[in-house]
Amino acid sequence: MKKTAVVTGASSGIGEATARRLAAEGFHVVAAARRGDRLEKLASEISDITPFVLDVTSQESVDSLAGSLERVDVLVNNAGGAIGLESVAEGRIDDWQRMYDTNVLGSLRMTQALLPKLVATGDGVLVMLTSVAGLVSYEGGGGYCAAKHAQTSMVETLRLELVGQPLRIIEIAPGMVQTEEFSLTRFRGDSERAHKVYEGVPGPLVADDVADAIAWTVTRPWHVNIDRLVIRPRAQAAQHKVHREN
Repeated sequence: MKKTAVVTGASSGIGEATARRLAAEGFHVVAAARRGDRLEKLASEISDITPFVLDVTSQESVDSLAGSLERVDVLVNNAGGAIGLESVAEGRIDDWQRMYDTNVLGSLRMTQALLPKLVATGDGVLVMLTSVAGLVSYEGGGGYCAAKHAQTSMVETLRLELVGQPLRIIEIAPGMVQTEEFSLTRFRGDSERAHKVYEGVPGPLVADDVADAIAWTVTRPWHVNIDRLVIRPRAQAAQHKVHREN
């Protein structure tokens, strides 16, 4: 029987790349996201991918997904994102609310809904896509850093609470990753500002790099838990230290 992997935020970027990679690794992948048209296109290209329209901010939507699945071996909590670069003093409450509801509460809803199925397999794997922003804060990242710190804390707490259960709990914390939408969303559709984030950086990470890391962690033997994997491009030493070529 094929193992089943659920990937949230699978309509683009890291989520889509992860769905493709896990299917290539032999998983049946449930690709879940809000944009059904993108999911249908993805599923039309890869037979081992099943699309599911999902909003992680809706308990009803999450429960519907959980109820449709007989088995879940891997859950990749990838849905999330950043909005804005305002200071804490000037931050917009609705932006912070949206980031928290998607990154943190979305991951909580998915984890609570699918945890029994993960444990029931006898070798479940829960992957939380956080960020280096969940480890070290930076100016202008208050809301996003707060949300990612909360996810990191959730992972650490889950690992303590579930020790002894047949479940591996993994945190993937990427640094600078150039995808089609992350910075565009952060800058509210301003493509010029989004492009400048990566301008002059030789070899920023791409979605496939992170998908490769995720695939490696979930395919380790049952007794090997990759607690936290931090992955950055060679050009990035820290959030505030990035090499750029003229």
